[in-house]
Amino acid sequence: MGARRRAFRASEIAHYFSYVQIIRRAVCSARCIRARRFSRYRPPGATMAINDEVRRLAKKWAGNTGWPKRLEWIEVRGIRGWEGQRLTLPFPIIAIAGENGSGKSTLLQAAACVYQAQGDEERTWFPSEFFPDTAWDEIRGVSIEYGYSQGGSHESGSIRKPTTRWLGHGERPNRQVEYIDLNRIQPVGARVGYARIAKTKHIEKSFTKFDEQQLKRLSSVMGRTYDGAKMAVSDIDDGRDVPVISRKNKEYSGFHQGSGETMVTELLQADLPKYGLVLIDEIESSLHPRAQRRLIRDLAEQCRQREMQIIITTHSPYILEELPPEARMYILESDGIKRIIPGISPDFALTKMDDDVHPECDLYVEDQAAKVMLAEILAFHGKELFTRCAIIPFGTVTVGYALGQMSANGRFPRPSRVFIDGDSAEGEGCVLLPGGDAPEQVVFKSLKSKRWGNLWTRIQRDLSLVDDACTRAMTLSDHHDWVGFAASQLMCGGDTLWQAMCAEWAKGVPESEVAPIVQAVADILP
Repeated sequence: MGARRRAFRASEIAHYFSYVQIIRRAVCSARCIRARRFSRYRPPGATMAINDEVRRLAKKWAGNTGWPKRLEWIEVRGIRGWEGQRLTLPFPIIAIAGENGSGKSTLLQAAACVYQAQGDEERTWFPSEFFPDTAWDEIRGVSIEYGYSQGGSHESGSIRKPTTRWLGHGERPNRQVEYIDLNRIQPVGARVGYARIAKTKHIEKSFTKFDEQQLKRLSSVMGRTYDGAKMAVSDIDDGRDVPVISRKNKEYSGFHQGSGETMVTELLQADLPKYGLVLIDEIESSLHPRAQRRLIRDLAEQCRQREMQIIITTHSPYILEELPPEARMYILESDGIKRIIPGISPDFALTKMDDDVHPECDLYVEDQAAKVMLAEILAFHGKELFTRCAIIPFGTVTVGYALGQMSANGRFPRPSRVFIDGDSAEGEGCVLLPGGDAPEQVVFKSLKSKRWGNLWTRIQRDLSLVDDACTRAMTLSDHHDWVGFAASQLMCGGDTLWQAMCAEWAKGVPESEVAPIVQAVADILP
């Protein structure tokens, strides 16, 4: 008898683990289907682990023993729609995302003007270079305010133009600034003065060769081995550098390189000053995703070694994924008012910059009825969360319990929450939907107590017909049949009727009943 029990128990355990594997395959399959939709934007639905170089940088930064010069915050007022919103810089590399025209480049240009050069060979940037008076624009009553630390003390200052002149230049602190704008992405042959070099017979006059470390960085970022690299000038024009790379013992100038190779070559030859401030506009331009990731890792290493700060602008989720949440900023503009949102996820940024929705988390529910119920709860009581979530039906409550354990143990690759129907027993890692019963039971009974509310107007049917059809549906023994029966009587689609019922129910349900649901979702989002 004991042997039979042990055999049965072993079979039961084997069946359970087999079932869990099926669950995992199903979850992966659902994720892969969704991933194919988004594959042109980013890797499928996974939250990337912070890479080693950024992790080392974060550790050194948190130790608060380096970076004797830090730009802590900046505010722009009266320029291109900015009215004093503050950009804080809590990490040595900051990525600013946002739609075109949102003001990313303006912040970068303003940051370039905060400091003045320490020596004659260094470049000082002036606001009149970025914000000039023109026939169409008159810059008046504007300011760039900033906070910085230097030598352990925290200071603040401003550059301002109350009338016709910029004031405050001499009050700026000293620091070397490297500003790298979008000119770098223009093909070499299309740049002013370069066509003459290409069309006229010439020879190389001189060059600056990449050292071993620069060459190694170039090879690492581009993912291929280069024999050599240099910035050369011709005997025709010694004021215009041409990038030249060598691969497999054959040289290619910037006139014949890929645009990504040219961009990275010129970027890596730029002076990255120790303790300095480096500003790069649209860092991902011309680079494929792997190169984007490798470039951020390279800059993180340089940032850690040189104790400099880097501010970049980007539209790329790959760039954002390489950085921790505190390094990600998003400029959101609504009704003409700009907001800087810190700690955004790559999916949030994509959703805001794209017409498609890019969910940041997965919400698992038992079936389609629960999916619609949860969606309407969020649509009415958590509007800011609604577009950030993907709701995925999983099947029976047994599957839900298994998924709940996976969620509790952190087994999902990105933020996830498991919801089970209110008539189920509580389970580890699971959240009960409201009402203490199945969704159909909860919604039908609640609406019936309110004489169906405005459901009749939602589905454009007479109130008496709605009352008769839904009341008769509730006499059926299986609540799963209620929606289909009532929809048939009302001559409308079941999905249409159920969505309308859930929307009407969610509008009238007490806030206290759904607050735990909304909070459970908010807790897993950055």
